[in-house]
Amino acid sequence: MATETARVLEAAGILEQIPDGVVLLDADLRIQWYNARLQELAQVDGPLTGLGFYEAFGTPEILGPDFCPFHTALGAGEPARSTLRVGEKLYFEVHARPVFEDGEEMPEQLAIVVRDVSAEVLQRQKLNAIYQAGLELGDLAPQDILEMSVEERIDLLKSRILHYTKDLLEFETVEIRLVDRRTKQLEPLLAVGMQPLAADRVLYAEPTGNGVTGFVAATGKSYLCEDIESDPLYLPGAPGARSSLTVPLVLHDEILGTFNVESTRPGAFDENDLQFLELFSREVAVALNTLELLVAEKLTTATENTERILREVAHPVDEILNDAAWILEKYIGHDAEVAERLRRVLKHTRDIKLLIQKVGEKIRPKMGHTALPRRPERPKLRRKRILVVDADESVRRAAHELLGRYGCEVETAHDGSEAFLMVRAFNYDAVIADIRLTDMTGYDCFHQLRTMKDRLPVILMTGFGYDPTHSIVKARQEGLQAVLYKPFRLDQLLNEVEKAVDAKDDEP
Repeated sequence: MATETARVLEAAGILEQIPDGVVLLDADLRIQWYNARLQELAQVDGPLTGLGFYEAFGTPEILGPDFCPFHTALGAGEPARSTLRVGEKLYFEVHARPVFEDGEEMPEQLAIVVRDVSAEVLQRQKLNAIYQAGLELGDLAPQDILEMSVEERIDLLKSRILHYTKDLLEFETVEIRLVDRRTKQLEPLLAVGMQPLAADRVLYAEPTGNGVTGFVAATGKSYLCEDIESDPLYLPGAPGARSSLTVPLVLHDEILGTFNVESTRPGAFDENDLQFLELFSREVAVALNTLELLVAEKLTTATENTERILREVAHPVDEILNDAAWILEKYIGHDAEVAERLRRVLKHTRDIKLLIQKVGEKIRPKMGHTALPRRPERPKLRRKRILVVDADESVRRAAHELLGRYGCEVETAHDGSEAFLMVRAFNYDAVIADIRLTDMTGYDCFHQLRTMKDRLPVILMTGFGYDPTHSIVKARQEGLQAVLYKPFRLDQLLNEVEKAVDAKDDEP
C-alpha cells in the first residue's frame, strides 16, 4: 500500500479518539475508511464503506465558501473547505486534504475531517434573527400606524412580542410586567400560559416578598431558576412549571419591567437561553419606550387636536423664520423700515404658535379620577425658546411635539449654517444640535455657536451613541455639558433642557 494511505490507516486507533469525523475517500468520492464519529454524524446504522460521501449524509446542501470542495482538492492538489447543511438544524464543516501516493503528481484519495458546527451556526442565526426582530418590534411610529388608537398600538406590540418569543426563542409560557414609576407596582402587560391567580397577582419591584419577578425588577439582575421546588424566591406561575428564566427590561440603565418564561422541565434553560432572552429583552425595551412616547401624544382628544395643529403649523412657521432671518440680516443697516416690518412679521409668526397653545390649554377638559393623569408640570420650560438643529424632518417634528407640550417655544434649523443665521438674528435659551449635520460636524457647530455666544447652552444629540467624528469627545473638552440620544427618551430630553435653561438663568 502507498505510504501516505498506509500512514492514515495506521493512525486509525488515534483517529477513533478525536471528536471529529474522519474519512478517507477515493477519486470517485466513495468512502474507503472512516472512524466511528463519522458514522454518528451521518446518522446511518449500516456500514458506510463504498458509499458516496454525499450519499452517506443524505445529499446535503453545500453552503460554501467552496461549492465543490472535494473536486477542488483533487484537481488543484490543495486543501479545500466548505459547510454542509443537512435538514433544518444540522450543519457540518468539512476540510478536504489531498493524499499523495509515492511518486504521483496528482492525488488519488482525500482525507476529510467533518466537524459538527450546528450549535455555532444556529447561535449566529438566532442572534441575527433577534436583531431583525428588534427592527420589527420598533417599527411602531411610521405612517402605517399613525391612525391607530393607543389600545391598537399596544395590541400590535404584544402580538409581535408573542410571535417572536414562540417562533424565534421557542418559549411557550410568557409573562411581561412593566414597572409603574410612581408606585413601583409591576403591572401585567402580557401573560400567556400562566395560571389566572399568577397573572393577576399584585407584585412590586422589591427584592423580597415579591417572587423572582420582584427581585429582578428591583435589582436589574437576570435570574435562572433551574428547579422551582428548591428555589426560595419562586412563586407559582405556569401550571406544572419546574424551571423559569426571568430577565429585566432595561433601557438607558432604567428598569422598565421584567420578561419571564417558564417550562415544565427542570433545568430547561441554560446560559444560551439567558443570553438570547436578554438580547431580545433589550429590543422589547426599546419598542416599549417607543410605544410610551407614542402613547404620551394621545392623552386627551383636546390635546391631540392641539398638537396636530401645532405639528402642521410648525414646519411652515420655521420656514418663515428661517427666510425672514436671512432677509433681516441682509437689510440690517440698509433699510430700517424694511427691517422693522420684518421684525413685526417674525413676532406675529411666533405668536401663531403661542395662541394655538393657549387655546389648547383652555379647551382641555377637566379629568376625573378614572381618566389618564395630566402630564407633570415643567414650569422651568415655559416660554423658553429652544433651537433644534437636525437634517431629519422627523426629529425636528418630534422636538416640536415633545418640548412644545411643556410650553417651550421650539424653532428649528436644517443645518449648521442656518443655525448660525438664527442665533445671530434671535435670542435662544438653549440649542440642541445633531452631531451629523449635512454641512459640518457636531463639534464644528458646537464650537462656532459657543464662539458666537459663549454663554449659550448647547446640547449635542446622536443616534444610539454613534459618533464617527468624535464630536462629543472634542466638545466635552470645550465645556459640553449634555448629550441626548435618539430616539428621545422624554424624561431625559426634558431634564437636560431644564438644566441648560436653569444654568443660563443663573448667569449674571
